[in-house]
Amino acid sequence: MSGDSTTTPGGATAPDGTGGALKEQPAAPAPKHEGEGTKVIREIMSGNAMISVLAVLVALVIGGILIAFTDPRVLTAMGYFFNDPGATFSAIWAAVSEAYGALWRGATYDPGSRTWQGRLGIFETLTFATPLILSGLAVTLAFRVGLFNIGAKGQIILGATFAGVVGFMIQLPPGIHLIAVILAGAVGGALWGGIAGFLKAKTGAHEVIVTIMLNYIAVSLVLYLLKNQLKDPSSSNPISPRMHESAMFPLLLGPNYRVHAGLILAVLAVFVVSWLLNRSTLGFEYRAIGANPRAARTAGMNVSRGYITVMLISGALAGLAGVTQLAGTEKMLDADIAGSIGFDAITVALLGRSTPWGTFFAALLFGAFKAGGTSMAINADVSIDIVAVVQSLIVLFIAAPPLVRSMFRIKEVRREGVKA
Repeated sequence: MSGDSTTTPGGATAPDGTGGALKEQPAAPAPKHEGEGTKVIREIMSGNAMISVLAVLVALVIGGILIAFTDPRVLTAMGYFFNDPGATFSAIWAAVSEAYGALWRGATYDPGSRTWQGRLGIFETLTFATPLILSGLAVTLAFRVGLFNIGAKGQIILGATFAGVVGFMIQLPPGIHLIAVILAGAVGGALWGGIAGFLKAKTGAHEVIVTIMLNYIAVSLVLYLLKNQLKDPSSSNPISPRMHESAMFPLLLGPNYRVHAGLILAVLAVFVVSWLLNRSTLGFEYRAIGANPRAARTAGMNVSRGYITVMLISGALAGLAGVTQLAGTEKMLDADIAGSIGFDAITVALLGRSTPWGTFFAALLFGAFKAGGTSMAINADVSIDIVAVVQSLIVLFIAAPPLVRSMFRIKEVRREGVKA
């Protein structure tokens, strides 16, 4: 307008109505119009891979301390610490090494197991990682547009519910049936995610509040359906009938291992999301909106449409995670079909620095925690809750990069602008 100076989104200032050259100004790391949620996402994504590695390392060290000081041998040795301090340190080393050794063997390869199924824990790791990859991608994609998709749990549940209706209520030829189940799950998750995207775009409703509330609605809705329309008449529990064989993912390595073809779907999703974000026009718009919504709007991008479409795609990915749970491992629908996957997906996305391949490897790590945690509990007599503590500590340190930097005296590298 006449009489006012105009500030461009990049930080350059144009004099009023003079048509003169723009004067370059340093780009601000966080524009004033940015919401608090976007600032947090930007801060988390600004860290490098080393911060993620150090966060995992610190979490494992603290977990080791908890293991040591809850071990009976350590507590006994501490009773005569001043007489024989070496015995205490030996007991600490034995407790921690046995626990983490059992976790590693259970997640990868255990030569001491009597069965091949027990030896090759890597396949159990891949089984646990499959839904985490897909749900982690769902959260990652929303992060790149500056949105917190906390509703992965609800989207997983709705995706599994839609897939279940097609999988155990409809009879179709093999091959076609599985494809129909996959598409139904994607549609169910997309619809649930799309609600949050639409409300964000059209009313400005905060996506965190909306998605959390949708999680509660999804749990109650599926529980109602399992007690009524979808209930297995042969069971007194609120569960669905078993999926038809034609609607389930084939096992990749035979009946001795649970790893299934849903893993292939998850890996394909990583390639697709990577291409979408880095090679497509839509992905460029997403990254631009995530970096600076006002600048994107000024450049002619439809920010509202971006919010809606990204939540549709994000919900579809989470819905596919529900499909892999139902048609890959669980076989029957229940109210706890999502388990802790929705929460773990947030951690996986944070640990992966909101990149598709980073999310993939972070999901493998958390799959290893889940697969190895059982082995640690059985073979090292360590509570499986310790694994949950380690995972939670990873969340803490990943979400606070300055804390990790201060612990290891790492200087933050200041950059002009923000890399999308």
